[in-house]
Amino acid sequence: MRAEVAKTAGFCFGVRRAVDLAGQEAKKRPIYAYGELIHNSHEIRRLEQCGVHTAHSIDDIPDGAPVLIRAHGVAKAVYERFREKGCEIFDATCPFVSRIHRIAERESGAGRLVVIIGTPGHPEVEGIQGWCRESLVFDGPEALINALKSHKWDFNNAALLAQTTVSREVWNKSAEIIKKECTNCKIFDTICNATDERQTEARLLAGKSDTMIVIGDKKSSNTKRLYEISRTLCPYVLLVEDATELNAAKPDLTRAENIGITAGASTPAWIIKEVSNMMSEEIKIENGESGEDFAAMLEESLRTLYNGDKVTGTVVAISPTDVQVDLGVKHTAYIPMDELSDDPNYKVEEQIKPGDEIEAIVVRVNDVEGTVTLSKKKVDHLKGWESIEAAKEEHAIVEGTIVEENRGGIVATAFGVRVFIPASQTGVPKDESMAKLLKTKQSFYITEINRQRKRVVGSIRAVQQEARKAAAEKVWETIEVGSAYTGTVKSLTSYGAFVDIGGVDGMIHISELSWGRIKHPSEVVSIGDSVNVFVIGLDRENKKISLGYKREEDNPWSIFKTNYEIGDTANVKILKFMPFGAFAEIVPGVDGLIHISQIADHRIAKPDETLTIGQEVEAKIIDINDEKKKVSLSIRALMVGSTDEEE
Repeated sequence: MRAEVAKTAGFCFGVRRAVDLAGQEAKKRPIYAYGELIHNSHEIRRLEQCGVHTAHSIDDIPDGAPVLIRAHGVAKAVYERFREKGCEIFDATCPFVSRIHRIAERESGAGRLVVIIGTPGHPEVEGIQGWCRESLVFDGPEALINALKSHKWDFNNAALLAQTTVSREVWNKSAEIIKKECTNCKIFDTICNATDERQTEARLLAGKSDTMIVIGDKKSSNTKRLYEISRTLCPYVLLVEDATELNAAKPDLTRAENIGITAGASTPAWIIKEVSNMMSEEIKIENGESGEDFAAMLEESLRTLYNGDKVTGTVVAISPTDVQVDLGVKHTAYIPMDELSDDPNYKVEEQIKPGDEIEAIVVRVNDVEGTVTLSKKKVDHLKGWESIEAAKEEHAIVEGTIVEENRGGIVATAFGVRVFIPASQTGVPKDESMAKLLKTKQSFYITEINRQRKRVVGSIRAVQQEARKAAAEKVWETIEVGSAYTGTVKSLTSYGAFVDIGGVDGMIHISELSWGRIKHPSEVVSIGDSVNVFVIGLDRENKKISLGYKREEDNPWSIFKTNYEIGDTANVKILKFMPFGAFAEIVPGVDGLIHISQIADHRIAKPDETLTIGQEVEAKIIDINDEKKKVSLSIRALMVGSTDEEE
């Protein structure tokens, strides 16, 4: 004999979420559930013992009391009534049902008739109708066809929705009918993914079994659908609510070669276990001690999970509060939002989507409720520590984002682990702010790890020094006198400027900064400036480099010689007076002397008798001394009637 349990048997995501919420809130104080929280009388009784009291009327709930909205959802007016009563509302509506409410309200608000394929009078259907102005409910294709023939309603201006537990076959037929008859009708497939998967698996399991056991409350629409599907494919199908009913029915399990077991979405794990234990006892009685233990077969089909286990699953659904994950086990697994990541910038919608594979750590297993709580950030943290430790061991560079500045330094995050970088290791000079590093990506080495204290220390400066050292070695391999570089001014002194030319500092002497006289390098360059320099001297032994900044093509004497020669006339500017004459600027950086005898066509005692400082005059170049770089000028030579001889 072989037994196989459906992986989807038991609580679905929405039911598990509702039961979890009820249990959490009931621990704080008694709480009221408006209507049956889920369709399972056994679970409702268990919750009652835990402090969750079921009320079938709003008036039965005291003003100001905490109230749970059932998983099937309620009408919009119900929320308003509870707010009027001052009740604290805890919404356990299944996220898939809440989505239908939003669609129904939106489409109804747009003036459309909302058409629902589902069971009239079902709590979920009544809840959906409570979000519409006008709605119709049909239990299947036949009822829909009759309504279309009656011509009572305008289905062209309609929106077609489904109760979450409607069978795929019923929905597909209904949708096809309305597509043919009403080309303008909007169609929304709102069957729950879990329902689809559960019914598909039940169909496959029933098709290869000669006995099917369906466990669940007879009021549960989901359970009824599983029973109906199984009956069409399996010769013997038994629907039981609990182990007592199984015992009363006494199915002849000894003749079954293949037994399939499934359970409705509202069936808790503890009922499934009771049924499995009862079946195990039946088999032992019939087959003796040598017979196979059905409970053992059931457990074999369900992987046992323990706190701390590392698991891999598939993302099934994402809600505002958690992420549902399929682990391939009977338990429903989910990751609360606060267990996804420590990164404050983590955006769920950008990082994960249904169908993605995800790793997590088991943090809590609840066999009674059939749920598993997972943590993604814990597995990320473990992986992060492994990566950090490997980086230190291998002396590998780590890249992280700077997220915080404090008195002692800055904090980076790398692989989900916080790394402290002391101020002295940030690479930022003492007189500069570290704030400029915030929100930037930086490379650093891990220098210290204390896992017990959860302390990791890093160094940006070490990476910079190593990079600078490698760059310096490369520079010294290729540098020659005359080599040109683009560098950055790092510091200034009274005698020159130090420039980083790619890992190596060279110095521009103050005399090499300008062709003219300057008192301080800051008159020409500033710290941080990008400058073009060339090597004019090397001391490889002492690792010293002398750099040039002023270029021959900028030499004022060269510019003068290019543009002027003896006999040319120049427009000059009077700069200063001496007893023997006046100095005048010919081009910036080159002055010429106008001897007192060459200022006027008559004898003068002082230059300022005819000239003023700043005055521009025409003068003739009468001599050029290349060796001494001196120029003689004459105004007198340009005067009409003047002679070369003194009067």
